[in-house]
This record gives sequence, structure tokens and C-alpha cells, in this order.
Amino acid sequence: MDPECSQLLPALCAVLADPRQPMADDTCLEKLLDWFKTITEAGSSLLLLQENPCLVELLCHMLKPQDLSSRVLSFSLRLTGVFAAQEDCFQYLQQGELLPRLFGEAGPLGGAAWTAPTVRSGWIQGLRSLARHPSALHFLADCGAVDTIFSLQGDSSLFVASAAGQLLVHILGLSMQGPADGPPSLQAGDWPACAKKIVGHIEESLRSTATPQITQALNVLTTTFGHCHDPWTRVLWVRLSPLVAGLLEKDPVPAAHSLVDLLLSVARSPGLSSSSCGLWETLAQTLSRLSPTQAGPLALGILKLQDCPQALRAQAFAVLLQPLACVLKATAQAPGASGVLDGTVGDFATVDTLLPSKAACVGLLCRTLAHLELLLPLPQRPCPWPQAPLLGAAVTLLQLCQGSASPTSDTGHHLCALLLGCVRVQRAALDFLGTLSQGTGPPELVTEVFAVLLEYLRSPDSSPTVLKKAFQATFRWLLSSPKTPGCWDLDPQALLFLRELLPVLQKRLCSPCWEVRDSGLEFLTQMTGRWGGQAGFRHALLASEVPKLTEQLLRDPESYVRASAVAATGQLSSQGLCISPASPEHPGGQQKSPLSELLHILSTDSEGFPRRAAMHVFTQWLRDSHADVVGDTEEFVAGVLQVASQDLDWEVRAQGLELALVFLEQTLGQPGSPCPYAVTPPVVAPACPLAQALQPLCRVRLFEFAFRALFDCDRPVAQKSCDLLLFLRAKMASSSSPQEARSSPDVASVEAALQRWQAGDQAQPLGDLEPEVVLAVLKSMDLEGLRGALAESSDHVEKSPQSLLQDMLATVGILGENEADCY
Repeated sequence: MDPECSQLLPALCAVLADPRQPMADDTCLEKLLDWFKTITEAGSSLLLLQENPCLVELLCHMLKPQDLSSRVLSFSLRLTGVFAAQEDCFQYLQQGELLPRLFGEAGPLGGAAWTAPTVRSGWIQGLRSLARHPSALHFLADCGAVDTIFSLQGDSSLFVASAAGQLLVHILGLSMQGPADGPPSLQAGDWPACAKKIVGHIEESLRSTATPQITQALNVLTTTFGHCHDPWTRVLWVRLSPLVAGLLEKDPVPAAHSLVDLLLSVARSPGLSSSSCGLWETLAQTLSRLSPTQAGPLALGILKLQDCPQALRAQAFAVLLQPLACVLKATAQAPGASGVLDGTVGDFATVDTLLPSKAACVGLLCRTLAHLELLLPLPQRPCPWPQAPLLGAAVTLLQLCQGSASPTSDTGHHLCALLLGCVRVQRAALDFLGTLSQGTGPPELVTEVFAVLLEYLRSPDSSPTVLKKAFQATFRWLLSSPKTPGCWDLDPQALLFLRELLPVLQKRLCSPCWEVRDSGLEFLTQMTGRWGGQAGFRHALLASEVPKLTEQLLRDPESYVRASAVAATGQLSSQGLCISPASPEHPGGQQKSPLSELLHILSTDSEGFPRRAAMHVFTQWLRDSHADVVGDTEEFVAGVLQVASQDLDWEVRAQGLELALVFLEQTLGQPGSPCPYAVTPPVVAPACPLAQALQPLCRVRLFEFAFRALFDCDRPVAQKSCDLLLFLRAKMASSSSPQEARSSPDVASVEAALQRWQAGDQAQPLGDLEPEVVLAVLKSMDLEGLRGALAESSDHVEKSPQSLLQDMLATVGILGENEADCY
């Protein structure tokens, strides 16, 4: 410990021990505890206490009957555990009876402070820290702490109850580590006393008729098998598995969710051989005993296992498919219409039993769809995968929610009444339908998919979130539509669908709801980016009003919509799909070009989102050699950088540096990441003298923009500028000629201006810079040092332990006014 901190520590301990003093906040106490942990991890806790007796005095002061702050008492208990984690320090604290008086019944356990959850939590965390060696195990057994931990498993505070269960697992694992000369006995009768006591308590809890006690025992076992993989865990499971299996004989099965978590934890444990300990049989029995809602997570977990009997996998998949099988059966127009899913209904004969109410129906269906969506991309998913029945089930669910299904049975009508207008099921079914696009399906089913998607996009009853998911699913199905080999254009069926879709998109772009307009623009941007160069798509889009509406939405009252319209306009313009100023729609030529429109937004929009979107579009245009950019690249870059440099949004300025980097790479011949379909403009050959190659950069005032950003008050901007200049300097070192290396132009005025900029006075511009001056300034700047300084946290200067102690003392007036740090 630093001498300065040692001098401050007695005063701080006195403050913490005095109940009349205002207490430091929890953040300061946590930082103080972290500091002590760092010290004890690096050195001796015993030496620390001997050199700073005020710490022991503070801990002893906690034993006096007084009105102590619960936060300080909790802190002291945790601090004691940190010190006692080292066995020699543990023995030192034991000699003074400090540990039994703090953690035994004579301590906070019997006082009024124990009613505070903070104190109970501190007691548990203190024991967790000191339980690191055999001496701690004897202490825990002697002071009765294990019994207290048992009772805290049912604490009213969920945090305390969870911590108590985790502490039991930790103690069990520590006691089973055995002596240093060998592993513990695998015979349960020879286990250490602490382990026997904990296992006995678990057995007693599993035999209990009270569900909370059973849940606590199952949770402890779940954590044990999840964290401990030694051979003794197999002995533990063999001993307890009959009691766990006995839970399945009760009706209803108690603590079903915790039981599922335990069985999956055991199945995943590398220390257990599932085939030799009867686990597969227990899993199969559990699947058949639990309700569909309870069995779903277990079925999904089983199907995710790498090594699992095929019969069990088939049973788990059947359980997972049960709800959808019932939906198909209830709405089937003819017997057997549910296809592959027909055989999955099993013992759940009727829909009324499976889906008793709207809440149960909606919850079960949403969970089933989510489970199947998670299972679909996994390599261990069931094979063959029932793609067609699942497609039919997803379409049927969407039709039931929309009211367009025509069920012929009473149960089908009941389902329709339950699901009509249910947004939760609509969202889940659309997500699942989009995921199913990864596979193929019969043409008639794919036609139904497009029909139901179009129905949702047209419906005035579709909520904004449902519409967004319908757009996303539509795009995914268009992506998966059949293609002619060697051709990326849309197939005839998809083009036919697109012609029906574009009038719907037009309508949605005029919606009074801004979320709908925003979703429509995002969908348009995705489609244009994917098929903007294809003749069929271009013809259909240009025959619609969509490009015109997109241009109008650049002036939307909602900033999110304007930002999406900027992105869509950028994509349309890149593909030549924007309305030109001289088009028949604008015979007078008064319409602005997309470049002018977006520059106007960058200069005048009051919100940051549209301006950021404009900068992203400009950067992409430069990277892809957009026609409007290639015409006069330098004028384009200079104009954009001039506007970006004055923007108050740091993300706009940072994106300006990204654009500057792209221009720099293109100018110096550094390969960037251009669009594979774009025509790359000629770049300056690397063989040119570096000063000559830098002329275009000087003409667009790129260096003034970068130097100004280097001293930006927002650190991400300054870091990006520093990286850009370091990249340029590295390029300069590899490309400069001997004559350039010997040149020494006068840079005094530029360096003086940069010093004023660094001090905050950026009113005076640098003016026209010559390449030689730029090269000389870059050589003289300590950019590596600046990058290191920018990488440090904003409070790095005042983040020391001494600063923390001074701050805590200043809150009670121990220090003078100017001796505390403010950060």
C-alpha cells in the first residue's frame, strides 16, 4: 500500500466506524472493496493488517451494540471475507475470535441489522470469499453457518436467496476437493462432514411436499452439475436420481421448470455418462409427464444435445410439434391434411386440452414458434425436417389471426376466436415464416406464403410492428425465390408478386403512422440494394410512384423517416432509379438532384439522424464511384467536409473522417473496399512524388478538417482523426523521396495555429496548406502519444486509490476544501 494511502486510512476507518457521520455511497464502498481485493491478490493480507491496525479496529468496532449503517456493516463483512481468504490471515483473525463474532450467532445474525437484505447479502459474500481453504470448512461447520445458509435459500430477497444457493454449491465443491495428497473418496459414506450435511439437506428437500423447498434443492443441483465436473458428481447423481425421478410420480409435477433445468444441466455435464446412469430414461419419462408448456424447453434442450438416442430425439421433436399439429388438425379441410405432423399429437387428443384459454394458447404457440426458430439453423436439427407441414402451420396461424381461415370444425372455430387479431402470435409466426425461407417448399405452398404476406401488408388492421415483420419476411422470401442458373434476377412468380406489392408499398409510404412509413422505406432500401440492377425490378419500380414518394419523404416531419428516406434515396440514386430533374414528372427542371437534396439535408436538418444518414450515403457514393461524385470528386469532397466540420453532432464529424479516409486511399492508390460492380476511377500511381500526390488532399482542405478533428472535444472523433493521420504518416514514410525527406519548410505559423486549436481557440483557419508543410507538420507531431492519451479513460488522472480515499473523507469535512478530487 502506498504511504499516502496508509496515512489516510486511519481517518477513513474512523469515519466508517462512527454512526454519526454521513455514510459514503455504495459506489465508493464498492471501489474501496475492489482496491482491497487488488492489494490482497498481489500480497499478504496478514501483513496488510499488521501494518494497518486501523483495519482490525474497524472490524472489531462492528461488534459493538450501536446503530450501525447497514451498508457499512455489509461492507465490513465482505472485507473480512477478503482478508480471511488467505489461510494465515484467517488464523490471525480466528485468534481474536473476530470471525465467530462476525459470522456466528453472536454477530449480526441475532441483531436488528439482520433484517436488512444488504447485511444478509454481505454476510453471504463474506463467507463466499473466505471459503477458500480447509480451515474455512471447519469454521463453517463449527459456527453453524451452513444451517443459516439453508434458511437463507428461502429469503424474501431474490438476490440473497440466489447467493445462498450459489454459496452452498461453492462449499460443496470446496469440501469435495479433498486433501492435497489425493482425491476424495468416491464412496458417499466417506465424504467430508460439510458435503454430507449439504447432500442430506438436498435429499430432505426433495422428499418434501413443499414446492419452494424442492425448487431450492433442484436449483442447487443444477448449479452444481453446471460448474463441477469431477468424478464425485456422478456418484452424487446416482444417489439423488431416484428422488428426482420420484417427483415425476406426483400430480402435478412440482417445480417443473427447475426440474427441466436440472435434467438438461446433468445431460450437458462432461463428468457424467448419460447412458450408464439412467438419464435418458428419466428424460423420456419427464417428456411424457410434463404439460406441453413445461415440456417445450426440455424438448428443445434435448434436440440441442450432441449425443442423444434417436428414439429420445424423435420423442422430443414430437413434443415440440404438438401445438402446431393440433392447429393443423383443427383447421384441416380433409383428414390427414396436417401431413407429417399427424402422428405427433400423442396422448393430447384434443385442442381443448392442449389450448384451454387464450392466454395459454398464445403463450404456448409463441414459445413453440420461438423454439423451432432456434432449432432450424442448428446442424443437429432433426432430419428429415418437415418443411412443408411447418410452412402450412405458419400460414394457417397467420390466417387464423387475420380471420381469413375457414375452419370446418368446432375446435377450429374456437381457435379462430382465440387468435383473431393477436399481435403476439402474428409477430412470432412472421418471424418463423421468415426463418423457414432458408428451405424450400412445394410451389403451391410458396404461393400461399406470398399470398398471406401480401394480405398482411394490405390489411388496415396490421399493427406497425406486425407490418415491419411482414416486410422483413417478404424480403427473405423474395431472396429465396428460385433463380435461373447464372442469373440473379427475380423469377416470374416473384416479379408477379412484386407488381402487386409495389402499390401496397406506395400506400404504406403515405401512412399517417411514421413507424409504417419508416418500415416501408427500409424495405425499399433492401430491395433496391439487392435487385436495383435487374431489368424486371427496375421496370416495375419506375412504373410506380415509389421513387417520387421517397423523394417527398425527405421532408417528412419525423426525423427517423427522413433518415430512412435519405438511405433509400442514396440506394435509388446509386442504381439510377431516382427521378431526374428533366423527367416528364418535372418538365421545368426545377427538381433538385439527389446530391443537392442530401447536401441540403446535411446543411440544414435540425435532427442528427438524417444528417448521419446523409454522411453514410456520401461515403458509400465515394467508395462506389457514384456518377454524381466522379464528375468532380474534389468539389464533392470539399463541399461535404466543409459542412461536416461545422456540424454539432460528433457522429457526423466522425463519418466525415471516414469519407476523408476513403478519398485519401483512392488518391494515394491504397486499395479500399469498392463495390464489386462499380467502375473504379483512375487513381494516382504510387510512383508519383508524395508531395504531388497530396495536392488533391490539400485542395479539398482535408488536412484542415483532420487537424481540427484531432483536437475535437468528443474523443471518438479525435481518435479517428489520429488514426487517419497515422495512416498517412505511415504511407509518407514508405513513399517519400530522398529530396522530400531533406526538405524543411517553415511550419512555425501552422504549429502555432494548431497550438491555439488545442487550447480551444479554433476561430482562425489554417488557410491553404502546401504538401511540404503538411509532411513536415506530420513528422513533428507526437501522434502515437496523442493516441495513447486518447485511449485512457476520462478520469484516469484521478482514479487512484489515494483519490478515492480523499473523496470519501471530503464528504465528511475531514479534508480541506481543495484537497478532494472532483471527477
